[in-house]
Amino acid sequence: MLKKFFILCSGADTDILRACSNGEQNKYAGIGATVFFTAIMATIAASYALFTIFDNLYSAILFGLIWGLLIFNLDRYIISTIKKNGNFTDELIQATPRIILALIIAIVISKPLELKIFEKEINQVLLEEKNTLTLSNKNQIAEQFTPKLEALNSNIDSLQSQINRKEAEVNALYNIYINEAEGIAGTKRLGKGPVYKEKRDKHDTALADLQQLKTENKAKIETIEAQIAQAETDYANKVTTSQPIINNFDGLMARVNALNKLPWLPSFFIFLLFLAIETSPIFAKLLSPRGAYDFKLEDQENALKTQVLQNKNQREIMLETDTAINDRIYNDIKNEDELYNYKRKKARELMQLQADAFYKKQKTIL
Repeated sequence: MLKKFFILCSGADTDILRACSNGEQNKYAGIGATVFFTAIMATIAASYALFTIFDNLYSAILFGLIWGLLIFNLDRYIISTIKKNGNFTDELIQATPRIILALIIAIVISKPLELKIFEKEINQVLLEEKNTLTLSNKNQIAEQFTPKLEALNSNIDSLQSQINRKEAEVNALYNIYINEAEGIAGTKRLGKGPVYKEKRDKHDTALADLQQLKTENKAKIETIEAQIAQAETDYANKVTTSQPIINNFDGLMARVNALNKLPWLPSFFIFLLFLAIETSPIFAKLLSPRGAYDFKLEDQENALKTQVLQNKNQREIMLETDTAINDRIYNDIKNEDELYNYKRKKARELMQLQADAFYKKQKTIL
């Protein structure tokens, strides 16, 4: 039962193969088994790749089965269309497009399995890329807020500088009126005279201005600090909202790119393995000598071809003969007076009927 199933998978004509030896049947059963298990591997590979994309097990299995059936049908078609005619060069030319197709199928099948085999190494590469993307993302977002924060901090520094300058001015006036009172500078008279009072009033006025300036600038600084805090909150929110996008950076294309960053040799050998599996039925059929099945198939096809050609030639001869007979018949009767008189009579009656019909139509119009 299993042998019949694998022979069916090989695409061979079961009626012809049934009349061949067991060795011939086993050869095609082996080819069919390779086709079947290649389709199984294609189903597994496609299911894993689609699960990576959709994150849904049932959808991945369903589409994986469809893909496996497609690969099975393609492989079966490739094997069944290679005909053994005894000329290896012609057979190789005939098989070249099918080998190219098998190469493409091997790449498609092997790549998802490579992703699964090297999953841990790929995860490490993706983790490094995610960390790099996280830092880059923070820097890019920071560049959006840096000019605004610098401008706000510059405003705070400017307001604080105004206070510092005013404090320096008040301190200088304080030293002046103190020195005047002590007789160290100014009039150099000890005691609190009119000059002292004038300088003290100037200091007090400046001190009042300083207090007012501090009050005003403090309110402005608090407003600016609130804007800075809001900008920092917006920055943190942008980083937080964009981080899930980076965390989800592990799709199929990202994994393929990560795989390409790993050493190529192990991945290449896995590809060669699947290429060998995919092309082995083709090369097995190319390299194997012509067997009983090939001769019987060729004999059946030649018999059918001969029959078709015979029928075609017979129909052509029949057509040619029938045409010649018809030409001869019409040549014989074209000079008969009886046929001429009969057709002349009918033509006259037809023209009379046409004339009567035209007359009636014209009479109706008038």
